[in-house]
Amino acid sequence: MSEKLFIADENEIRSGSVMDVYFDRTRKILEAKGLSDTRVVAEFTSGGLPNKWPWAVFCGLEEVIRLMEGVPVDLYAVPEGTIFRARDSASVRVPLMNISGAYAEFGVYETAMLGMLCQPSGVATASARVKCAAKGKTVFAFGNRRMHPGIAGVLDRSCYVGGCDGVSSTFGADLCGTEAVGTVPHALMLTMGSNEAAFKAFDEIIDPKVPRIMLIDTFEDERAAAVAACKSVKDLKGVRLDTPSSRRGNFKELINEVRWELDINGYKDVKIIASGGLNEDSIKAVVDSAVAGFGVGTSIANAPTLDFSMDIVEKEGKPISKRGKFSGRKYAYRCPCCFEMGVALSPTEKVRCERCGVDMEMIEKPILKNGKRVAPPRAPSEIRESVLEQLRTLKELA
Repeated sequence: MSEKLFIADENEIRSGSVMDVYFDRTRKILEAKGLSDTRVVAEFTSGGLPNKWPWAVFCGLEEVIRLMEGVPVDLYAVPEGTIFRARDSASVRVPLMNISGAYAEFGVYETAMLGMLCQPSGVATASARVKCAAKGKTVFAFGNRRMHPGIAGVLDRSCYVGGCDGVSSTFGADLCGTEAVGTVPHALMLTMGSNEAAFKAFDEIIDPKVPRIMLIDTFEDERAAAVAACKSVKDLKGVRLDTPSSRRGNFKELINEVRWELDINGYKDVKIIASGGLNEDSIKAVVDSAVAGFGVGTSIANAPTLDFSMDIVEKEGKPISKRGKFSGRKYAYRCPCCFEMGVALSPTEKVRCERCGVDMEMIEKPILKNGKRVAPPRAPSEIRESVLEQLRTLKELA
């Protein structure tokens, strides 16, 4: 039997073996000193956003909920998919999630909870930015091969929540409630010896429900290969250009040339998908061409993580915090117009948006009460649509 892969399974995560070890030592000290029942409130906040992003997407909450179900804590959070503004360096950090209970019961989960929020929120934000750069055109997430396979589901779900229209792994698609998307790899053409042989074999063997989108840059000029693909596959939906940067020249012109050849040969309904090392900047350079959609990998999967932290702000009902943090239980408010964030010490207070001059809304929701869900889980498609609607409100999504 082969040795175990380098990945923690669910039991190892729940048991705390992936936590930073000082949390386990803290629990042992509290238990030995008779302080296991000390109740605290801890808040999860974001520092500055990476890459000078003006806003970010809060993602990963559902996995935190699943981790903490059954643990005797109360959990409050802004809804998953909430878009929030970067904070001013002098302002109070806005809690995107609050947890209360005996610290000895939940402190050991800090490492896992932060990991379940920091990376997914970064990926979801990068996905949303790419979707904006694409001006609403189709975006498929193809980044799993750039990251450890053990987190494929996390990556795919985060990409989808952030706005991608489809993901490439079956595991991730199942989490999203969608069908996995993909075309054909260069390997198929290379092993079969020609584009046409590979195209025809795909069409013959693969379930007809799978959209026929063929990769056209393996052997031939892209214009000729696009027309050949149309002749080889009866119900061809699209062609994909994955042309290496060393050979693509002006990618926008190449896309438009392929579009011209397809149109002039009677294949006006066949769409063009672009891929190959794309990011939001390179997408902006070609989005106004005849391209219908994009396959994006590394720039989304390798997104910078958001710098969330968990800090105790209340002990036994009294405000307390470490230096540099603002003590006391706080409630998250957000402007409905510009999504500027604010805080209050009561859910009934009024908080004014200085940018828009309107009252902010208290957006924190109860999630768990004594370890039990307050509301049923939301479908990833519902969360995704809320993200896209918020982007439209910000007028980021053309």
